[in-house]
Amino acid sequence: MDPLVATLLATIAISFLSLSGSFFLFLKDQFVRRISLGLLALAAGALLGTAFLHLLPEVLENGQFPEHGFLILLGGFLIFYAGEKVLHLHHGAGGKEEHSPAALGMLSLLGDATHNFIDGVILAVAFLVDIKLGLVTAAAVALHEVPQEIAEFGVLLYAGFSKYKALFLNFLSAVTVIVGGVVGFLFQETLLSFIPYFLLFASGSFLYIAASDFIPEFKKERDFTKALVLSAIFFFGIFLMWSFTLIE
Repeated sequence: MDPLVATLLATIAISFLSLSGSFFLFLKDQFVRRISLGLLALAAGALLGTAFLHLLPEVLENGQFPEHGFLILLGGFLIFYAGEKVLHLHHGAGGKEEHSPAALGMLSLLGDATHNFIDGVILAVAFLVDIKLGLVTAAAVALHEVPQEIAEFGVLLYAGFSKYKALFLNFLSAVTVIVGGVVGFLFQETLLSFIPYFLLFASGSFLYIAASDFIPEFKKERDFTKALVLSAIFFFGIFLMWSFTLIE
């Protein structure tokens, strides 16, 4: 499959995942929480598996590990940390925000759009390297997109938007993943020489999202049976990404 076609199909499919939040939020709160935690656990495993089993090995196996490569990896981690703090996108800490609900909703949309744009560029780069690597990366992005969009939709409702307007705005922010994919191909000649840097940066960002945002959420579960199930889902996410290495 042509890398451009694959990227467009993947980014379009991922952008439509923004509509998933509307379905879950019409269900009972307890059920939504249980499903969301399971998705978070799966996404965390998938992101860690992608970073350690696909993105980093891709850089190392081709002998393209750049000088100061670990600083780039760390930079991806720290930039997402700083961006999250600056935009006040971390809604799970204490439930207090310095901004009004409306401002929080707009900041959240801006952060989500920026993150989706970067995802699109990363996907374009991954498909340029190898179709299978692109598919694995797309799977990881899709898995973490669902719980992210559920949370994003909830924030917009909290900010005072109607359900239909929240759904529309959420979809617009998700469409930036397509823009990022197109930009990745428009500048592919320049980007090809920077592929190792993008893969390292992506690894750092995936590690941050999984370790800082997702794992702490489902680690809060104190019921032994539920915690065991969530842990099993988490490990299954890693196993799922490992299974993709068998067909590479």
